[in-house]
Amino acid sequence: MLALVAATFAAMFAAPAQAQVQNSGASPIALQAVLTDSITLTLSGNAVNFNLAAGSASNPGSTSITASTTWTLRPNVGSLKLYAFFSSSTSALTDGAGNNIPSADFQISDNAGAFNPLTNTVPFGGANAGVQLSSTPVLGNNRTGTRNDVMNFNINLTPLPNLPAGSYTGILTIQAQAI
Repeated sequence: MLALVAATFAAMFAAPAQAQVQNSGASPIALQAVLTDSITLTLSGNAVNFNLAAGSASNPGSTSITASTTWTLRPNVGSLKLYAFFSSSTSALTDGAGNNIPSADFQISDNAGAFNPLTNTVPFGGANAGVQLSSTPVLGNNRTGTRNDVMNFNINLTPLPNLPAGSYTGILTIQAQAI
């Protein structure tokens, strides 16, 4: 009898039997993460004034403008280019009365480089009314990046000795392109 009581007592304190492990069926989740390619261009200002001197080659703008370009690009892009352009080469600036300053007499210096007239045909704007400011090779290490271009401006009135006094206005456009 003592053996029966001992066996019962041992059974009460013995570890319970392990339950059988059961798993549910696997349920997959499809993931897709998209980082779209983009180019963002911001300008430090949107107006430049000029005090013109008749027949003078040196008529600098009142301020410089910084173009900050930020990009995230795909591996098949080879370069990022920055352009400045007018819609017309013959009337980049006009007084509205038929007197014009052509794009060939408007000049831009990029990052303290030489002043260049806007006389090229670029992907945007009018024929012979633009200039490429910069070209950045896009390699494996800069598919994402930022570039700053500091632009200074000048109007050369030497080719326009008979330009009448007046207020001349125009719109210069800056645009980036990845190719």
